[in-house]
Amino acid sequence: MNGWTATATAALAAGGGAAVWGVATGPLRRRVVAQNLSTTLFCPGLLLLAQGYGRPSYVDVALVLALLGPVGTLVFARLLAEDLDEDPPRARALTWVAAGFGAAVVLAVCVATGPGRAMVKLLVTGALLIGGALVASRALAHGMPKGEDRHG
Repeated sequence: MNGWTATATAALAAGGGAAVWGVATGPLRRRVVAQNLSTTLFCPGLLLLAQGYGRPSYVDVALVLALLGPVGTLVFARLLAEDLDEDPPRARALTWVAAGFGAAVVLAVCVATGPGRAMVKLLVTGALLIGGALVASRALAHGMPKGEDRHG
């Protein structure tokens, strides 16, 4: 076990445990925040494992997760908009901490990888991860517009 895999194990154990607990218990607002943050934590974990095991294919999985995770959160925000309006989720600080962790991991893996095509893929993954987490978190906190509100 090297430093990359040890960090990935710690992040996935702590973040995964918290996400499972958040999704399995508590009110709806905690569940949707935990679902959103699970993507923000698992994606950097995959990047760390890719570096630790020397498997660049894990970066592809992280890229797909960074793209589809926030989309899933936006779908939940839209489907549960009425229920979330009553008790909107608030996880601003937690979202920023998770996004900062993702940025730190992407930066560290970019430095270890060096310049080239792999670094571009890592930077795209990081941009999708951080941007998607922030957009999805904002959509959850402020609600999605209802169908009748958009047109009139």
